[in-house]
Amino acid sequence: MLDPEQVGRWLREDLGHHDVTNHVPGETTGRLVAKEPGVVAGLDAAEAVFDYLEVDVTERLDDGTGVHSGDVVLRTEGPATATLRAERVAVNISGHASGIATRTRRAVDAAHEVNEDVRIAGTRKTTPGLRGVEKRAVVAGGGDTHRLDLSHMVMVKDNHVAEMGLEGAITHFREQASFATKVEVEVEEPEDAPRAAEAGADIVLLDNMDPATTEEAVELLPDDVLSEASGGIRVSDVPAYAATGVDVISMGSLTHSAPSLDLSFRTG
Repeated sequence: MLDPEQVGRWLREDLGHHDVTNHVPGETTGRLVAKEPGVVAGLDAAEAVFDYLEVDVTERLDDGTGVHSGDVVLRTEGPATATLRAERVAVNISGHASGIATRTRRAVDAAHEVNEDVRIAGTRKTTPGLRGVEKRAVVAGGGDTHRLDLSHMVMVKDNHVAEMGLEGAITHFREQASFATKVEVEVEEPEDAPRAAEAGADIVLLDNMDPATTEEAVELLPDDVLSEASGGIRVSDVPAYAATGVDVISMGSLTHSAPSLDLSFRTG
């Protein structure tokens, strides 16, 4: 459920203190239309924007639905002034989320052409204040959220290893974490992958390795430890990584670099 206070902040940012542009009498209908093919997401957020201004959303597609150019994504009915005031924020947020869902779907499809079992995951490289919208968009595209915040999983990174050593860092965080919290360990060399597993890692992150090196590291890991590839992976790189046998491919570009899907709002 989207926080109404957050929706209010979005609208206040756009409307300012004295909106003259959108003073239009009467009632109107509206429709959000796709101008290019893709996967829609963020429609719950768009609906929350209209609802905040007491404009009814009478129909909308489910997040994760594929659309073509010209498809109606959402319909509204209500006061013309409120409809026009909600329009830009609703279009911006749903276009942004739909761009993420579209890129995620492309990555998932590319991976599954090679390996049906590999997962595509997002990262914490999200826009401050929009993580919930962006993570839900990744899911709408068929991806995995990865950890939603720092409390969801322990990530032992290179800085921790530099301070405490690989085994020392894993032991330290194992002692700090709940029994229910998984521990993931980042390694940069294939030979460190089995070391991390032996020291107690549940997941080993193979960071900035090319596909051949990733495959080498995967082969060194026991079957009960998950492997994750990460580090500047593009959609075009996904098939090569999927072929390595890795369990998860995580991609910051799903959220920080996805272009918005082109959507347009029309009234009347």
